[in-house]
Amino acid sequence: MLIDITIPAAGEAITSANVARWHHASGDTLRKGEPLVTLETDKVSNELEAPADGTLEILIPEGREVAIGTVIARLHASAASQTSQTSQTSQTSQTSQISPPPPPDARSTRRKLSPLRRKIATALVNAQQTAAILTTFNEVDMTAVMELRQQVQERFISKHGVKLGFMSFFIKAVVHALKQVPALNARIDGDEVIENHYYDIGVAISTDKGLFVPVLRDCDTKSLASIEQDIVGYAEKSRTGKITLEDLQGGVFTLSNGGVFGSLLSTPILNPPQSGLLGMHTIQPRPVALNGQVVIRPMMYLALSYDHRLVDGREAVSFLNHVKASLEAPIGLMLDGL
Repeated sequence: MLIDITIPAAGEAITSANVARWHHASGDTLRKGEPLVTLETDKVSNELEAPADGTLEILIPEGREVAIGTVIARLHASAASQTSQTSQTSQTSQTSQISPPPPPDARSTRRKLSPLRRKIATALVNAQQTAAILTTFNEVDMTAVMELRQQVQERFISKHGVKLGFMSFFIKAVVHALKQVPALNARIDGDEVIENHYYDIGVAISTDKGLFVPVLRDCDTKSLASIEQDIVGYAEKSRTGKITLEDLQGGVFTLSNGGVFGSLLSTPILNPPQSGLLGMHTIQPRPVALNGQVVIRPMMYLALSYDHRLVDGREAVSFLNHVKASLEAPIGLMLDGL
């Protein structure tokens, strides 16, 4: 019996997908439920599993973009005697759809952008063309957050099974600031302003496949532990290609942590149609003036990019001040996040 493996529908706006990676070769014997192929669209990537036991025949090689509904492989779920012939035929066919590798002395390689990378590129350009993006900066003393994390970390891990990171504090601080400065929790739609009264916060996660921004729902009602668990879950789904469209939709504000890569300062690009994005950066020991004395403190630069069509400079500065105040007295965030 032959079972066709087709590109499944992934949303009404998605018309094609890229065959990113085959997890097995033609002629391999598979068990039902084994990872079969990773597909990438212009929004997400996902993994198909073998629908039954059988022998794989690949029809479309890696790197090819094909329409939704295209048959990309067949699973021979019956006669074992056909396996050898099928494998030989498919291997010959596959060798003829694949381009020869570049010569060893080639100085460059040309390849198509993946659908996801094309989508990211388009979104970034559109953001700069459609919004009046302005960035304002502040810095925060991370001493209190670091000390508090150190004090409760062991108990936190024992109770919740995850580490207490910095991101949950920042998300709670952002929620507090959004409540104080609601202009950042709104967006422009044509000649109207849509004010949001909920706090679904996007967190940028970088993977080998590109940048994903899953959305943590109702962060105003969640504990720090629940937020950290959500982040760990989304990071795993992003890395394994199991993130869904629903995971990426509906955010009102985004956080991006370039500090994990060592970034000292940046001017983030908005995540449309949102009106604000907070960029976090690396923590560095720096001399600061405190009570008339110069002391060394772990400092982080914060960068707020915002849509100046909707948000004035006064509101942007006020928002950053609220974030800074919350992080420098984090016990309030801890109590709010219990």
